[in-house]
Amino acid sequence: MHVRKTLGIAALGLGLLLGSLATWQTAFAQEPAPKPQHHVPPSSDGDVVVAMCDGETTLEVEGVKDPSTITREKAQAISDELMLAWRKKNPDARWDAPPRRLVAQANPPQPAAPAANVQAGHTYGAFSERDEAIWKESTEQAVREGHRVFHDAKSLGGTVAISCDMCHPDASNTHPETYPKYQVQLGRVALLRDMINWCIENPVRGKPLADDDPRMKAMEAYIYAQRKGVKLEYGKH
Repeated sequence: MHVRKTLGIAALGLGLLLGSLATWQTAFAQEPAPKPQHHVPPSSDGDVVVAMCDGETTLEVEGVKDPSTITREKAQAISDELMLAWRKKNPDARWDAPPRRLVAQANPPQPAAPAANVQAGHTYGAFSERDEAIWKESTEQAVREGHRVFHDAKSLGGTVAISCDMCHPDASNTHPETYPKYQVQLGRVALLRDMINWCIENPVRGKPLADDDPRMKAMEAYIYAQRKGVKLEYGKH
């Protein structure tokens, strides 16, 4: 009798536990809120409509029906016109001039340094000047690749010939030092890569890149390199 009572209590406890788990799973299994979408108004004539990365400013490209027929020169003219329209609507907005900083050109790796120059007691252990040169060149190679992708609509997977540099010459006004921060376009706190993907999906009209996509990593490297020396100030707008 005692055994039956013990088993009954155990079964009741297990039932309560399973019920609690079911309730917990139901509470936390809600679908995530959909992120804001950049709805581009259609053209009454079926022309291509290009949108800016503010999520609001758009431009109808008269006489152009197929996005793939837009040349880079035409895309740059479209981007310039969109920027002009945005600045007219936002005359007091802070907009930095392009830094005009060349992508760093690293020196090729040098011959191995003499043993006397080997660093000891460092985080990376013992390393030579040649090691440092190789590491620097590897980093600059990633930056140069990011520069290439940033300036190439096809590499970005775009369909309207718009590339990142057309609105952000030399990666200006990307402000990687201010991330993470709340982005109105996304409706949430975002990292730099989240905003890069938002721009790829909307103005560039491409597909978002995975976090570990080499193109994403390279673009982040390039954008950060262009802001070298700027202090970190996350959350700033």
